[in-house]
Amino acid sequence: MKNKIVLAYSGGLDTSVAIEWLKETYGAEVIAFCADLGQGEDLEEIKKKALQTGASKVYVEDLREEFTRNYLFPMLRANAVYEGSYLLGTSIARPLIAKKQIDIAKKERAYAVAHGATGKGNDQVRFELTYYALKPDIKVIAPWREWPFDSRSSLIEYAQKHSIPVEATKAKPYSIDRNLFHISYEGGILEDPWKEPPQDMYTMITPPEKATGKARYLQITYRNGNPVAVDGDRLSPARLLARLNTIAGAHGVGRVDIVENRYVGIKSRGVYETPGGTVLHAAHRAVESLVLDREVMHLRDTLVPRYAELIYYGYWFSPERVVLQNMIDDIQKDVTGTARVKLYKGSCFVAGRKSPHSLYDTKLVTFEAEDVYNQKDAEGFIRINALRLKLKSLKHSSK
Repeated sequence: MKNKIVLAYSGGLDTSVAIEWLKETYGAEVIAFCADLGQGEDLEEIKKKALQTGASKVYVEDLREEFTRNYLFPMLRANAVYEGSYLLGTSIARPLIAKKQIDIAKKERAYAVAHGATGKGNDQVRFELTYYALKPDIKVIAPWREWPFDSRSSLIEYAQKHSIPVEATKAKPYSIDRNLFHISYEGGILEDPWKEPPQDMYTMITPPEKATGKARYLQITYRNGNPVAVDGDRLSPARLLARLNTIAGAHGVGRVDIVENRYVGIKSRGVYETPGGTVLHAAHRAVESLVLDREVMHLRDTLVPRYAELIYYGYWFSPERVVLQNMIDDIQKDVTGTARVKLYKGSCFVAGRKSPHSLYDTKLVTFEAEDVYNQKDAEGFIRINALRLKLKSLKHSSK
């Protein structure tokens, strides 16, 4: 039986070159897999391109709902943010793509899987940790760690030599990754962290300077930690996110420009657009603020950086991520309610929140007269909590 390799195929520069290179180097049949994660591309054209480039077969799967429901929503329930800014749009997509690759490899009885991630990046780790977690005996081929090409420019030259059509050019060589949650830009003209990205680079977001001067209010309804409706209109997970992307993007919401620490030890400058995700983070926090017990929320928040790291590093299928997810999901049982947000020229403000499970009590917090809270009780509370501070001070003063 002819050897088979299942390649994660995007139709971009790296994976287009990879089809030809894998065939030349391994003498194997290359099966391309293209995941529809909402990147907005003509996947039928990409399928044709893969076949024209030399793939023996192409699998194309619409994973938008699965991606949103089973990967994005669990991550959003955890409020996961890497290094305070990155909403993990690329990171969270990789385990799903890799899982589907393994499914195809089992179906096709392929001996290997391959990806187009570079040897300097995080994606190689994310893909391969998933491969090994789901099929320990699979052979993994990472062309960037093997082939002679040492730059995107040399890849472009190879593609031109073999008549492989690619969109990247030497004049505009930055790497782009897009899905329903976000779009990212790295490399090329962005490698100088001092330079501002060109305005014509952005795709999902209207520059705030050009956004309308009229604010837009939105109501996001949550049930058990998941968004289920926008302005009362119940939508499937993928459709809900797509709608928020359109609305928030038009108001310039969701742009991030950061220098992040890659798992492999390199600092990297990344520019991201995450319009709908930015709104969902703010809205989710708003509903949580009403319903979560203080100590439960604080405990969960200490674990969020760790959870975000697990996704960023590629450990989605690790036992520790599953344990954290179970705890987080248990906490989310009462996170039901509605948040009202205001979008205006690049900003997303919380304008209101309500929940049938709210722990907020107007009688307790009011500055008006009430008979629920005895303010004199605070004196003893403060004295007891100040005791250790007083003892420390008295100890030092007696020396």
